[in-house]
Amino acid sequence: MKTKTITTTVTALLALALAGCTAQPASDDGKPATATQTGATTTYPFTLKNCGTDVTVKAAPKKVVTLNQTAAEILIHLGVGDRIAGTGYEIEKTPPAIAAQYNKIPVLSAPGAEIKHEKLLAAQPDFVYGSFASMFTKEQSGERKQLHDLGVPTYLTEFDCTYHESVADADFTMLFEEYRRLGKIMGVPEAGEKLATEQKAVVDKAVGAVQKREKPLKVMWFYSTYEGTPWAAGPGGLPQHLSGLVGVENIFSDAKTKWAEVSWDEVAARNPDVIILADLTRGEPNDTAKEKIELLKKDPLTSKLAAVKGDRFITIPGSHMDPGYGSASAVPALVDGLNKLG
Repeated sequence: MKTKTITTTVTALLALALAGCTAQPASDDGKPATATQTGATTTYPFTLKNCGTDVTVKAAPKKVVTLNQTAAEILIHLGVGDRIAGTGYEIEKTPPAIAAQYNKIPVLSAPGAEIKHEKLLAAQPDFVYGSFASMFTKEQSGERKQLHDLGVPTYLTEFDCTYHESVADADFTMLFEEYRRLGKIMGVPEAGEKLATEQKAVVDKAVGAVQKREKPLKVMWFYSTYEGTPWAAGPGGLPQHLSGLVGVENIFSDAKTKWAEVSWDEVAARNPDVIILADLTRGEPNDTAKEKIELLKKDPLTSKLAAVKGDRFITIPGSHMDPGYGSASAVPALVDGLNKLG
């Protein structure tokens, strides 16, 4: 993810942010809000440790900024989408089931870009949630400590405490715990538990439908290209966990990061049996699955691969490869595709 340094300081926006965060949300009777007004059991102030940082939420957030589309979608599925004051970094079309809600949320960034610090503060958030460590930087939305000092608590997914670094225990259990934690933060712990239970059922059912093979298929998780270089899933992320769940072998499981810059020579040498394509609509080169297939078929090297010649492709929305609501849906899609390929 490329960034551009911005050094402008907007004093007025800092003041607005502080003003927006010090006000306590009120319940219908005018008293400070607690989770009990939603029928939940969170007691505020609520403190938890997130990516090694102590985070304290003084009251149920009412003006949330989500730094990326996936984070916004999770909150919508928790039933608190109406509390999102702004979002950014959209990578694909919103699923139809939540499109009406999502489209009401102000977009605070340019297409495919991160929310800048000044724009974030102008939204006067009382909570910020993001899925990528690269967004919590001075060049982008602001460092977490910087926002905490302004009275704005933040949450960063535990899948990316350090940008692109492999997470040894990355699995669905971690994702479902994130739902529960966000449910508690937002004052709707029952919703977090319900979402985790529903998603676990989707995963378990799909895994139960896996057709066993004597020899595991070798797969490449092909996310995108940057300046012609392919990026593929490595170890310590959900794609690696998914590979283990359905009994396939990730050809780049030995990479140094969970999303690795590889080479076409490496892809050819490792010769995947199946290529799993991320279908993105950001507008970047080779983002869509169709573009990826065209690229693979035109390239003199990759066009000779058995997976390419045999059209052994499985397409999955790009966001489903990152931790989010759609991740569970990736499992039945992957299992169905593998079963059809035989």
